[in-house]
Amino acid sequence: MPNIDSIKKYKNIHMIGIGGVSMSGIAAILKNWGFHVTGSDWCESETTKKLNDFGIKVSIGHPIEYVANCDVVVYSAAVPQDDPEMLEAKRLHIPTIERADFLGELTRCYQDTICISGTHGKTTTTSMIALCFMEAMENPTIQVGAFLKPLNGNYMVGNSEHFIIEACEYVESFLKFSPKAEIILNIDNDHLDYFKTFDNIKNAFIKYVKLLPDDGTLIVNADDLNCLDLISYANACSITYGIKNENADYCAKNIVFDNDGFSKFDVFYQGNLWDSISLHIPGVHNISNALACIALCSKYGIAKDVIKSALSKFTGAHRRFEYKGKMANCASVYDDYGHHPTEITATAKSLANKKYNQSWVIFQPHTYSRTKTLLEDFAKALLNFDNIVVVDIYAAREKNTYDISSKDLVEKINDLGKNAMYIPDFKECANYITNNVKENDIVMTLGAGTVVDICSMLVKP
Repeated sequence: MPNIDSIKKYKNIHMIGIGGVSMSGIAAILKNWGFHVTGSDWCESETTKKLNDFGIKVSIGHPIEYVANCDVVVYSAAVPQDDPEMLEAKRLHIPTIERADFLGELTRCYQDTICISGTHGKTTTTSMIALCFMEAMENPTIQVGAFLKPLNGNYMVGNSEHFIIEACEYVESFLKFSPKAEIILNIDNDHLDYFKTFDNIKNAFIKYVKLLPDDGTLIVNADDLNCLDLISYANACSITYGIKNENADYCAKNIVFDNDGFSKFDVFYQGNLWDSISLHIPGVHNISNALACIALCSKYGIAKDVIKSALSKFTGAHRRFEYKGKMANCASVYDDYGHHPTEITATAKSLANKKYNQSWVIFQPHTYSRTKTLLEDFAKALLNFDNIVVVDIYAAREKNTYDISSKDLVEKINDLGKNAMYIPDFKECANYITNNVKENDIVMTLGAGTVVDICSMLVKP
């Protein structure tokens, strides 16, 4: 059982934005430890229903009466300071703690917090590791950034000292954690609304690896020179993996893909054949993610056959190249969360390994700042698809003070020599796709916002 002495003073905990991916996992952990937890969110969801079923009272709206009966309010970063529940907490002098700070407190309750970080691939790699630890009967506590079928949700509460979580670099929230092991998958230009420059991103990761204790473990992608450079800043044991860099400790060779785009490859450890791995998720980037998982799980003493078995059973997390079904004319529909040019390119490369006629992408840009900063990179990445449709930008946390729209992206794609269409209305977009795709085409909804809703308009019941 983890040591919860540091948070025992909070017997009654109220959580604003409890339906969020990370918040819901925190709530379940607290409930399992015997705390009285209540919560609120803006709308009902499968997550809020599941929390209610678990015995956590969740209200839709602003139940200020819950605030009066709590010892602390934990709030999501998306909650404004003038939120009615926040104002009530201040009026009653009840302490408020932002989600990342509170999650940091939880990481210190465990002796072994395993943090998976990097600009891309965190959810998939966390899922792979979680399944390996579960199959090895290690009974970990898990927080993953998407719905995972074996968990029937996005979290699991275990009773061991292992706490497996995604550690996001945005607003440097991962610096609040106390990791025993870190995986760093890649470092890319993202969240420039906060970081402003790539050097600031890199410096955040440097501070992050310095959090590791001397007896900790650092696992980095040797194909990414910025990741490789981080080893010099940590005193922990370091392990490398890669596909292109044959000097990596774990290296993938002899890669082949089947007609579904699924890979089989040999893993070499320090020059010697470790074993062969078969994946049931597409893409070279997922081979890299699997190598990160293998490196960590091997360091933790998980048996080779357990790792192989767990990886072979993994069919992907929610919204990660997820198969949604067939259209009436037998075109296949997929959905992917990719919302950065690097992720879009990786998704397109994964698609290229499949057998199909033509590809159609329906892309929803995510945040005005990212679209403005990486406009040309987005346009070039989308050129990898045969047919391109762009819907309106998903604002997320932002207001459009950037003088940017999806029309600008469509114009940029057209300037690069490919015809793209701007169709802001989802129903109109679905009708256009339905009237134009052919048998054996592949349709991909792409983006971190609501674009996935189009899938249900396309797939036959």
